[in-house]
Amino acid sequence: MVVPPWLSVPPPGYGGLEQVVAGLVDALVARGHAITLMGAGEAHGTSGDYLATLDELQYDRLGEALPELAHLARVNHLVSTADFDIVHDHTTIGPLVAGRREVPTVATVHGNPVGEYGTVLSDTDRGVGLVAISHAQRGLNPHLPWVGTVHNAMDVGDFPRKNTSGHGPVLWLARFSPDKGPELAIRACRAAGLPLVLAGKCNEPAERRYYHEVIRPLLGPDIRVVLDADRKTVLLLLAEARCLVMPIQWEEPFGIVMLEAMASGTPVVALNRGAVPELVRPGLTGLICERPDELPAALRDTSGLDPADCVAHVAETFSTERMAAGYEAVYRRFLVAAAPSTVRREPARVTPG
Repeated sequence: MVVPPWLSVPPPGYGGLEQVVAGLVDALVARGHAITLMGAGEAHGTSGDYLATLDELQYDRLGEALPELAHLARVNHLVSTADFDIVHDHTTIGPLVAGRREVPTVATVHGNPVGEYGTVLSDTDRGVGLVAISHAQRGLNPHLPWVGTVHNAMDVGDFPRKNTSGHGPVLWLARFSPDKGPELAIRACRAAGLPLVLAGKCNEPAERRYYHEVIRPLLGPDIRVVLDADRKTVLLLLAEARCLVMPIQWEEPFGIVMLEAMASGTPVVALNRGAVPELVRPGLTGLICERPDELPAALRDTSGLDPADCVAHVAETFSTERMAAGYEAVYRRFLVAAAPSTVRREPARVTPG
């Protein structure tokens, strides 16, 4: 199991990919598999084995190509000297270098497979299989070498949750980017007469510039800002919130924050983009709006939704056990179809007589 070299698994704060991988590793180990996680740094907390390619996390160089390439070169060396059945890669450029491995690779695509990223993925080695995290994501570029679709998942046992409908502020929880629509969240909450918490990742240059130039001038006494919150703070904000607002302005490939909210018993109000309809059950775990001007009424209407329904939806539909079973099926299909010679076969049993 290969992760990027930026964050620990699980992460102390922001890091949806790393949260998902942590749950996947633990669930696969619980199903009887031997899993080796390959990342950077020392602080990893899964039940799998761990191999580090670097002593230090490379978060300060996030966005640069060379740290990930160097990490993957070291991964390939570790793979070549060990005895693995399959490699599951979660990095951005892993599909481009996976063809150098003797071990078959499946790679989960965590971003939108269009534009420059789509060009990179279109050059994926024929021996590498891509896995989508939603049907919406896969539909954006259906001609890529997809071998399966497996939704991300969340362990609801780790979440504090409310027993009654929330009456706290509306929560927006994302990185500060126009794609995530924080300006729309501000306008919608003011139109609804509801307080808002903007809890955003804001430690990269583009995020800081957007926050200071666009968002900060819109702030007022009705808005509380929490920058770069740690995991404990995020869970508390989710449990206290009236609802999570997702006024996204792009085709969100998944949106793990929606699972985090529902696992806390907090419903989701979102615009109908990307994978939102695959995650939210309208009228039960949240409300889906077609236009931004529908958001204020939806924010007020969430008080009638039962937190228990939100938690049950995540536990039943997006459990880590279900995700692990989905990937297990992908691994088996891919090994048989793409690289049958690499499948380990048990010695034939000879029946006496």
